[in-house]
Amino acid sequence: MKSVPTLTRLAAPLVALWLAIRSAVWNPTPQSMRRIAFWSIVVNAGITVTGAVVRVSKSGLGCPTWPGCTADSYIPVAHPEHSPLNMAIEFGNRLLTFVVLAFAVAALIAALRLAPRRRTLVRLASLQPLGVAVQGLWGGLVVGTNLNPVTVQMHFVFSIALIAACVGLYVRAGEGDGPPRRIVHQDIRRLGHVLVIAVFGLLLAGTVVTGTGPHSGDERASRFDFDIETVARIHADFVWAVAGLTFALLFALHVSNAPGRARQAAFTLFLVELSQGVIGYVQYFTALPAFLAGLHVLGAVLVWIATLRVVYLLRERDPVEAAAPSRPLAEAVSG
Repeated sequence: MKSVPTLTRLAAPLVALWLAIRSAVWNPTPQSMRRIAFWSIVVNAGITVTGAVVRVSKSGLGCPTWPGCTADSYIPVAHPEHSPLNMAIEFGNRLLTFVVLAFAVAALIAALRLAPRRRTLVRLASLQPLGVAVQGLWGGLVVGTNLNPVTVQMHFVFSIALIAACVGLYVRAGEGDGPPRRIVHQDIRRLGHVLVIAVFGLLLAGTVVTGTGPHSGDERASRFDFDIETVARIHADFVWAVAGLTFALLFALHVSNAPGRARQAAFTLFLVELSQGVIGYVQYFTALPAFLAGLHVLGAVLVWIATLRVVYLLRERDPVEAAAPSRPLAEAVSG
């Protein structure tokens, strides 16, 4: 049996972590608000990717009911139509919703507690628990319709919308509330906005390919009645359009001597797109292996985040004034 001093030493880091998290949420600063927003991006991106794992592993109906895993249990139990592994994968993805919800609630509490309170941050933070609730309820519809491809498609759309709100919170938490200043030509900003629309179209086209192809989550799931070759080619057309727009933006930023951070962000986006394109074409020529399908969803999420980052860097605001927490709990943690 471990001695009391040993247990105390083991528990001390966990207590310190808990106090730090509590301070960041209950006594927030602009810096801690931004850190919470960053981790909100990470967990929302993560659950989007694990949702893809559910699909490619054919675990979409591993828990055939909602909100319980089965009609008689909220947790996985032996079921004749599903393997324990499929049930565990689907149930595990459901459990991750509570992690996402925890960060969403933390972001909202921090935004409400931040002094002075900023309406923009409160609005953006409010979208997070609301978005998680919508996602959870929509997940019930997805299961109830036996993974109808339209419902699965909208599930992904809600995810990228929530990620966009998290990215917005992250950016605005590091800025003041003054009016934005244009740092590139107006036409370049318009090009950035067109790029966002094109990337959104690309992601939608990708969901149609998924809903038509072999990775819709379960053998019994319905599919779009499209020719897979046709929808894959349309998706590829979107890829080339997005790559062309990104190259045009990168070129425009370079010749106009735009700030280095904007050019670097555009170049990073271009590299992510190239990597995603390579994965996509390997998928096409290798008959859509499951592992690459999951990796492709990760790439799609990274393309979306990188695109939003570029557009935000095409303008600037004065930085938010740094402030240090002065409450006793914060002092105890720092001490």
